[in-house]
Amino acid sequence: MIVHKQKIEKESRSQIEFIDITHEVEEAVRESKVKNGQVLVFSPHTTVGISINQNETLLMQDFQRLLYKLVPIDERYSHDLFELKSGSKSDGRSNGHSHCKNLILGVSEAVPIEEGKLLLGKRQNIFMVELDGGRKRDIIVQTMGE
Repeated sequence: MIVHKQKIEKESRSQIEFIDITHEVEEAVRESKVKNGQVLVFSPHTTVGISINQNETLLMQDFQRLLYKLVPIDERYSHDLFELKSGSKSDGRSNGHSHCKNLILGVSEAVPIEEGKLLLGKRQNIFMVELDGGRKRDIIVQTMGE
């Protein structure tokens, strides 16, 4: 069995941003030489999600509106009460909303590989979803199989 790990580095520019990483994941799968198996796309960040959906501009706007509506920025989040966090690490960002959005999206997606190709649907793309931008981020791509 082959296990191949690769890191994708991305930089976001806005608060919520859907960044299509399908091409980079496909390249990681090619480099792994796995013909049949699966690829795991994982975010080691608590304010970045991984999602599979269609890459269409107006749909991305709908997703952004949905996330803002479900988890509004101007809500009061306990995570943002820095004065109550004695002993816990904080970078000073009021980003409780970003962590809550991440809970909805999740941090990983697995995609089957057959004959060296991702078995994504015709209109499916893999996205890194920035929820606390702009920042530099790493995404882990682990390919496993024969």
